[in-house]
Amino acid sequence: MIIRALTVATLSLAFLGEVSAQEWTRFRGPNGTGVVDLEGLPSEIGPEHDPVWRVEVPPGYSSPIVTKQGIVITANEGLDLLTICLDPNTGERLWTAKCPEPLEKAPRGPNSPVAPSPASDGENVYVFFDHFGLLSFDAKGELRWQMKLGPFNNPYGMGASPVVVGSRVILLCDQDTNSYLLAVDKDSGKELWKTDRPGATHGFASPVVYQPKEGPAQILVSGSYAVTAYAADTGERVWWVDGLAWQAKCLPIVHDDVVYVSSWMAGVNELGVKANLDMSFEDLIENHDKDGDGAISKAEAPDPAMPQLWFLYDLGKDGTLDAEDWRYVVARIQAKNGLYAIRLGGKGNVKDSHVLWSYDRSLPNIPSPLFYDGLLYVLKEGGILASLDPKTGDEVKKGRVEATDSFFASPVAGDGKIYFVSQSGMASVVEAGQDWKVLSTSQFENDKEEGEEIWSTPALAHGRIYVRTQKAIYAFGQPADKGGPR
Repeated sequence: MIIRALTVATLSLAFLGEVSAQEWTRFRGPNGTGVVDLEGLPSEIGPEHDPVWRVEVPPGYSSPIVTKQGIVITANEGLDLLTICLDPNTGERLWTAKCPEPLEKAPRGPNSPVAPSPASDGENVYVFFDHFGLLSFDAKGELRWQMKLGPFNNPYGMGASPVVVGSRVILLCDQDTNSYLLAVDKDSGKELWKTDRPGATHGFASPVVYQPKEGPAQILVSGSYAVTAYAADTGERVWWVDGLAWQAKCLPIVHDDVVYVSSWMAGVNELGVKANLDMSFEDLIENHDKDGDGAISKAEAPDPAMPQLWFLYDLGKDGTLDAEDWRYVVARIQAKNGLYAIRLGGKGNVKDSHVLWSYDRSLPNIPSPLFYDGLLYVLKEGGILASLDPKTGDEVKKGRVEATDSFFASPVAGDGKIYFVSQSGMASVVEAGQDWKVLSTSQFENDKEEGEEIWSTPALAHGRIYVRTQKAIYAFGQPADKGGPR
């Protein structure tokens, strides 16, 4: 069997590395698409639907990856940050590796150091803990190398996951100041290049890869205000489209020389700000700088709602707004939410020449779009699912996947089915197609009848779906004697 994402997208196997249907080696699987070509995947998932196994694991928000060696996650036990490898046959723990430096205090919230997912080249594992940096472990869990990074200026913690591109580990480090894209040699841990991203503030979308018919592979990055492509061999910026939303969470999706980018974030007015902030810094100072120091303090804010979220405006964290801070405030006002289809292959600013269509309804907050069997799917908060014609952006069907809930996990698909899991642990399986329909809905609850929250995107491999809750990992699908791992 061959991974669907590598057959439908124009990707270079030589550059991306060989990947089999038994592997899911990065966040959301092959090139972040969430799609594999597997048979025998289940139509129902949930504790009552006979999981092949269930194994309790420490809490964490990273999504599982699947390699030839096993299922790999990150987690924390107290102040220790762990990388854990499980046997896909049984769920038995094969090895555990600790981050060399424990935390100083227990992590809080989903964008903790155990939010980014691991990545693998098929043999070795690469993990990122934002309080420490990058680490690489071999197939037995032995430390290969480490690279200190940070500290980072991100009010919510870092969320982008590392990805392996040929001989490189790529890591996006978008933060409120000094954002950059980093390439590291996967075998030595040495920096190969580092490209600054001026204008990018904090974001959480992991990169994906596009291989043009000619020239080097490109790293596609959805960030604040823009989607940008960088040459994978040098880090040079190749093309970009600006005017997007001010906080990026969704992965770009590459299919047949088109990239689909969903970009949504609540606007300044939705954060409670009522004043018109679309003014120059000179006008701001003239009208609101009461003490004449050339900057704006909380007491001088042009709207009383701004001090309540001051960290979103004071990017330099010096207590005042300067001209650079204000430039980002205005950029947020002018940014537009939307799902964009962009023809690949351009150079420079291709906003006017390569954007094929945009769609501004039913936009997801965190779940990434899904391209599957000729349709594009987007999942909005509350479980509203819309399928779109990828050529035009027209809606094909809109409905609900039963769970009227918040969704942090992205949908994944295979065997004609799409899988959705909500934060509260509601799992829905949808039959894909023009007239898609919900096949089943189940609630993840443990044997104590307690709900199990799900923040992680499931993994598809071995004819199975692996679902991580905040308490356990479940394996659903084929047993070993019917095509499961051996």
